[in-house]
Amino acid sequence: MVKSGRAKRMEKHHKRNKAMGTLNLVSLMDIFTILVFFLLVNSSEVETLPNTKDLQLPESIAEKKANETVVILISEEHIIVQGTVVANVADVMATRGNDIPELREALQSQNDRVLRRAAQEEIIGREVTIMGDKDIPYRLLKKVMATCMASDYGRISLAVLQKSSDKLGGIQAAR
Repeated sequence: MVKSGRAKRMEKHHKRNKAMGTLNLVSLMDIFTILVFFLLVNSSEVETLPNTKDLQLPESIAEKKANETVVILISEEHIIVQGTVVANVADVMATRGNDIPELREALQSQNDRVLRRAAQEEIIGREVTIMGDKDIPYRLLKKVMATCMASDYGRISLAVLQKSSDKLGGIQAAR
């Protein structure tokens, strides 16, 4: 049977469009490899501290990055050590003296779990980071810091928001 020119053209067209499209995996794998290296390089520089929505950290121009330490979070209602509520702020403010027994017990229990073995022998090497709202009373901050010193923590850092000239902000620990 003889086919017309139009029928031949249509047959060629259908054969050409019948083939499935292929995906070039080489270039896709190159893109993912670059992305993985980028994330690995940039993730090692950032140390994130726990943050709550109702907590406003003070601003500072500190240059040092935060280290992994025991974190004390002071909110309007509670004092929290490593995510566990240890005391109420109202009860702490009502007591006399600078010692907070619940906080001292929680910090001493963290000595064995969180800190490096070398820092367990050296009081100077033990470090704690205090995250507190910028509007907390100084008397409360003084009590928390005194309790940290009584619990054999030699270095106390205050978590702040980094304030720089290029308007980039991040959580830092000021010493």
